[in-house]
Amino acid sequence: MSTPILATKLYVPPPQSRVVLRPRLTERLDEGLHRRLTLISAPAGFGKTTLLSDWLAGCERPAAWLSLDEGDGDPTRFLAYLVAALQTIAPNIAEGVLGALQSPQPPPTESILTDLLNEVTTVEDEIVLVLDDYHLIDPAAVDDALTFLLEHLPPRMHLVIATREDPNLPLARLRARGQLGELRAADLRFTPSEAAEFLVGVMGLSLSAEDIAA
Repeated sequence: MSTPILATKLYVPPPQSRVVLRPRLTERLDEGLHRRLTLISAPAGFGKTTLLSDWLAGCERPAAWLSLDEGDGDPTRFLAYLVAALQTIAPNIAEGVLGALQSPQPPPTESILTDLLNEVTTVEDEIVLVLDDYHLIDPAAVDDALTFLLEHLPPRMHLVIATREDPNLPLARLRARGQLGELRAADLRFTPSEAAEFLVGVMGLSLSAEDIAA
């Protein structure tokens, strides 16, 4: 059965016109490009999506974006959207993979991912794939698929996951191998100067330094 693709799930959110610039965090994201995975894990309201949008606007690498929802827990649908996201930056990639996914009996997930990864190796550019709201994915089958993807990720591809809770992926192994970059709630919290810029510069409030600190 064909999986309909909702194009708006593949749009990179545009940078906001009034936003606190956070070079200390975008530099961390730049550094993470040398690793396989960057994990941005923090509760709602910490600015994960806003930070990624701002970073990608200045990133020199082509970026594919996928906003996830509860329905993407089905492995076939997840993989179909994964291919569709990559096709936004490499239009001719994995056409055969997408066709196989839409067949009445799709091949095993590992076989699909093997074909996809082989095609990604032919892409000349260094690319970034962002999975936003990964916490909405529940079934273990998707975690298994992403684990396989990470373990065999081509050198030219970097994965970014934004989530409210740590995913069930081999994070400890990636961390030990130096293949994991991390930004967490403690990193995303405003510094005093960022808080001042937000409250005064963005919100237009007239506050003293003491009020801002409070």
